[in-house]
Amino acid sequence: MRRRIWLMIGWLFALFGIVGVALPVVPTVPFLLVAAWAFARSSPALERRILDHPTYGPPVRAWQERGVVGPLAKVWAITAMTSGVGISWWVGMPLWVVGTQAGVCGLVAVFLVTRPSR
Repeated sequence: MRRRIWLMIGWLFALFGIVGVALPVVPTVPFLLVAAWAFARSSPALERRILDHPTYGPPVRAWQERGVVGPLAKVWAITAMTSGVGISWWVGMPLWVVGTQAGVCGLVAVFLVTRPSR
């Protein structure tokens, strides 16, 4: 039963990753990280397909092996988070919502900045 649950989680996040390929605002690699993690517990062959992908495999392997987040990924992620908070403020969201969003995004940004880049 657990294997099936991990397999469903893997496929769900793999589908989110596929959506991320088509939509430039949606990140791909974070979803594939979760998919590979779930497939490692349910289908090593599917995990291997993600890890061997010519475009998305290297960043997934870099994260798994060394906790690396590339410099460009850091810039894009922090820019997207900053833009999201700015847009929330600009459209007039309640200040507690903007503050909460800014706090969470700030913590994620600190986490990203402290990861190795290479």
